[in-house]
Amino acid sequence: MIHEDDIDRKTGKPQPRNLTDMSVFELTEYKDDLMAEMARVDGEIQKKSAHKNAVDALFKPKDE
Repeated sequence: MIHEDDIDRKTGKPQPRNLTDMSVFELTEYKDDLMAEMARVDGEIQKKSAHKNAVDALFKPKDE
């Protein structure tokens, strides 16, 4: 979970985590969490792209 203190006030993006103090196990868990989030984002991109393509096909001008 991201806390308000973890957000860069200038960019509004999360600040990078300090990896130095993390154990190999913690780093592996963190990496797995990031990869799972990336997969979730990829799935959402695919869903939205499919929806956009379907909408574009509906409004595509008919060739005469």
